[in-house]
Amino acid sequence: MAKEPFLDEVLAGDVRVAPDTRVKKPKMFRVILFNDDYTSMDFVVHILMSIFSKPAAEATKIMLDVHRKGSGTCGVYTYDIAITKINQVHAEAKNEGYPLKCGYEEA
Repeated sequence: MAKEPFLDEVLAGDVRVAPDTRVKKPKMFRVILFNDDYTSMDFVVHILMSIFSKPAAEATKIMLDVHRKGSGTCGVYTYDIAITKINQVHAEAKNEGYPLKCGYEEA
């Protein structure tokens, strides 16, 4: 006696095939660095190069955006990676005695 296909399977000849499944792309989040009056520009460049893997020229450009405009985008990541990078920034800034703040928004 032939076995009936499961409700979520479709018979294709002699092979059972699962129906098409769609995987949603994860939401992306923009990580933002905020200006303050105490954190040195050199430290901000260091953070951008070490945590966000930015080359020196790009890190300097982002640092100048932070300085002149009040904030700058460090990158766009999935939620878990964005939160991890924000926590790394806060931990390293606290360790060095700077009040540097970092946040995120949906991209």
